[in-house]
Formats: sequence, C-alpha cells, structure tokens
Amino acid sequence: MSWQLVANNGYEGDCSPDEVEMVIVPRTGDIGGFEVQRALPFKHRRLVGPFIFWDQMGPGEFLTGQGVDVRPHPHIGLSTVTYLFDGTLDHRDSLGTFCTISPGDLNLMSAGRGIVHSERSGAEVRTAPSRLYGIQSWVATPKDQEENAPAFQHIGKEIGRASCRERV
Repeated sequence: MSWQLVANNGYEGDCSPDEVEMVIVPRTGDIGGFEVQRALPFKHRRLVGPFIFWDQMGPGEFLTGQGVDVRPHPHIGLSTVTYLFDGTLDHRDSLGTFCTISPGDLNLMSAGRGIVHSERSGAEVRTAPSRLYGIQSWVATPKDQEENAPAFQHIGKEIGRASCRERV
C-alpha cells in the first residue's frame, strides 16, 4: 500500500488505469503512541475481499524511551496478520504467548470466540532511538469458524528460529 500520491505513476502494465475501480487514500489513526495510515475501512468501501482493516505502520522513528504502546484489548471473530519491514514489536496475549516480531517474520492471530492481546515496543528497544515500519491487516473469519478456539502462530523468517514462548 502506498499513501503517497504521485502525478504520473509511470504505469505500463497489461491493463489500463481505467480498470481501477476506486482509489482509496488512507486516513491517519493512532495505535498507542504511533500514527498509522489506515486504508480500510473506507467511507465508500467497508472491506476488500476478506480484509476488514488495512494499516501501514510508519515508516517512523522513536526517540530514546519512546515506542508503541497498544494496551491489552479484545478481538472476536476475525484474524490479524502482522508483518514488519523495520523495527520490532512485542506481542502478548491471553493464551499466554509472548513473541517478538522482527522484520521478515509473520504473526497470525485468530481471535475465534475471543482473545485479548497487546503490542508494544520492548524495554530493550526503548534504550536507544528506534524505527518501526510494517503492515497489519484484519481478516474476516468465515461465519462457521467465528466460535473456534483462539490461536496464535508466529512464522519466523529464519527456519527454526524460536522467538516466541509461553509465559511461565
């Protein structure tokens, strides 16, 4: 997703720009001390396919001692997909999961009948200036799966990398 408007995008694809149904210019939102560009939902388009929300986080920078603080909050009946290009985020949830997501990793959280989670910049990251850049989307769960048990899956960019653990 790009939120920077350009006068001439140099388009040379197989289909013409006339085939574009709608251009969505994201609005700015806050996710706990950090602004994001939110493309969905949009006034004239509530979702695209299964995507309910679509956020671009950053690119942005934090001063020493600062970071993202998305406090614990609930989700039901949807899944989230988080992918970072730069920086890190700590995920904690009511399943007992603690996970640090890094660039190239993928976090998948299925809320099912209910999960509570938070996303924050870790204490170690806050000891120096830091950056954050990524995307996060919310995906609608099929009606027949909305009451499934919640689940969390971390897919690291490096095979065998253990960056998630359950709290002791």
